[in-house]
Amino acid sequence: MSEVLKVELRKDLGSRHSRRLRSAGSVPCILYGHGEKVVNLSASAEQMAAVVRHGSRIVDLEGAVSEKALLRDLQWDVYGLEVLHVDLTRVSLDEKVQVTIPLEMRGEAAGIREGGVVELLLHEVEIDCPAGAIPEKLVVNVNHLGLGQSLTLGKLELPAGATLVSDPHDVMVSCHLPVEAKEEEAGAEGAEPEIIGRVASEEEEEE
Repeated sequence: MSEVLKVELRKDLGSRHSRRLRSAGSVPCILYGHGEKVVNLSASAEQMAAVVRHGSRIVDLEGAVSEKALLRDLQWDVYGLEVLHVDLTRVSLDEKVQVTIPLEMRGEAAGIREGGVVELLLHEVEIDCPAGAIPEKLVVNVNHLGLGQSLTLGKLELPAGATLVSDPHDVMVSCHLPVEAKEEEAGAEGAEPEIIGRVASEEEEEE
């Protein structure tokens, strides 16, 4: 899904001018790609925040330029609340782009009924897919995950036309015993067996 992002040309460059721009309620951006010239732009911080909040990856630029662009990279402030700078790349809807997509776990693993806990080990994955079909997220179904089992990225269901870039052997989710249960189990296995008659023998030696 794409949203409209209104942009203006940015003539003054440098960190000082970028700070002024942000203070005025705008975000500095840069547009590049397709062998065309790099264009320095700015967009409303409020509108940019809305685009990010809606999970849009493709935007229709209007104003200073009229093109489709991919939000390639976002630079955030130290608190992760405010977008400080945005890299945009020109795209056409049918061309393949490499993007990072968040993972979302769904379902109830069978291993939970055996006392296990489910842990999502990876929170995002890299894929190649058509720019016009970038998913907002990818779902990891854990319904059939038993105790002691795990799922790798190779088991992930990808949208049509998409291919996996991340290592398919990387474990993305696992079902295992809680840490407390493991410690209790290890303690039980390592406990010293009681020797019947030891106390009596020691008392006899003392006599």
